[in-house]
Amino acid sequence: MTQLPQSAQSKVEQFLGENLDTPTPKEFSPQRLPKREPIKHTLTGSSKTVISTIHHLQVIGYASVGDWSPLIPTGKPNEVMSILIRYILMQ
Repeated sequence: MTQLPQSAQSKVEQFLGENLDTPTPKEFSPQRLPKREPIKHTLTGSSKTVISTIHHLQVIGYASVGDWSPLIPTGKPNEVMSILIRYILMQ
């Protein structure tokens, strides 16, 4: 590893500080990290209704059109579904 010149080294130390309290990976605890849980949204209906709802949810700022799965046939006549999975922080 290349040694930095003294002036560059001191600038790095000034930037970082002398007493770094950066925890090592062993010090991280799952209890200290926020827990994210999935929430699944499913839209089921005619393709026109599902697409219209997806666009409305984008207009109100809830989810982008590209966040939803492609339309999936349900096996019932004229019925499709689309799925959105979001992850929310749980405390």
